Amino acid sequence: MGAEGLIGKGDKGRQPGGPGVLIGVKLRRAGETWFSSRIADLSIGGFRLQSFVKLEQGTELWIMLPGFEGRRATVLWAQNHEAGCVFERPLHPAIFDHIMRTARAGAAL
Repeated sequence: MGAEGLIGKGDKGRQPGGPGVLIGVKLRRAGETWFSSRIADLSIGGFRLQSFVKLEQGTELWIMLPGFEGRRATVLWAQNHEAGCVFERPLHPAIFDHIMRTARAGAAL
C-alpha cells in the first residue's frame, strides 16, 4: 500500500489541517530527549513534520501533540527538513477536531 493509503486510512472524509496552520509539538527519537518542532497538514492518520532535525524513511519517533500524551509515529518520506509521518494508531476524530480547533484559534490571534 502506498503512503497516501496509510495517511488517509480512517479519515472518514476529514481533510488535512490545510496550509497556513502550523502546530507546535514536542518530538523525540528513541533514546533522545524531547525537543520542539512543528507539524502541518495534520490528518487522523498522519502529519507533515517541519523540523531542524533531518529524519530518514522508516525512523520511529514519538510526537506529543498539544495537551496530549506522546504517541508513536513512523517516517514514510523525508526531504530536507520535512517528513511525512504516519501514526501507529490513528487519532480519534474528537482529538483531531480539538487540535485543529485550537490551532486555528491560535492562528487567528
